[in-house]
Amino acid sequence: MSDPSSQQQQPGRAAHLGGGWTDEGRRMKRREKNRVAAQKSRKRQTQRADQLHQACELLEQRNRKLKREVDSLSEEQNFLSEALRAHEPFCPIMHCSFTPSSLQPDAAARSV
Repeated sequence: MSDPSSQQQQPGRAAHLGGGWTDEGRRMKRREKNRVAAQKSRKRQTQRADQLHQACELLEQRNRKLKREVDSLSEEQNFLSEALRAHEPFCPIMHCSFTPSSLQPDAAARSV
């Protein structure tokens, strides 16, 4: 027969009856689950940061395009304003005595 005192349990490894997990085994399993969860969390965080970076790049690109469009439209406005200023002294409509109501078809029919 073996001496019960010769069967020493290691500290922290209290075995349960029925072949259950030891405290150390549960702790190791919990640490492994936590490690996997932390890896997943870091991966999600990295993916989110990558998505935000891509979105930021697209928005900056769009902003540059819109600024070019604003510049182009401002140039066109300046060109058309200058053309209008140059045309105004020679424009017969600007110097005529017509009122806006006299240009409508109803007003012309009444004057006949």
